Amino acid sequence: MANKSTHSTTPSASTGAVPLKPGDEAPPGTPGTGENICPVCHGGGRINGQSCVNCSGTGKITTAVGGA
Repeated sequence: MANKSTHSTTPSASTGAVPLKPGDEAPPGTPGTGENICPVCHGGGRINGQSCVNCSGTGKITTAVGGA
């Protein structure tokens, strides 16, 4: 299983970078990754009436796919 990343990027108007959510393993669009349902909120985006911190309330994270 891949290690979870806890870093984030700062969005930039010139590069169009998308900020990482805490649960993301890589930036969206990275080869070998795909969109997945957040394992913490199970895709709902909320926990106990508050925005899920793992997926920033989106219900989705970017994870590695495939593997060997």
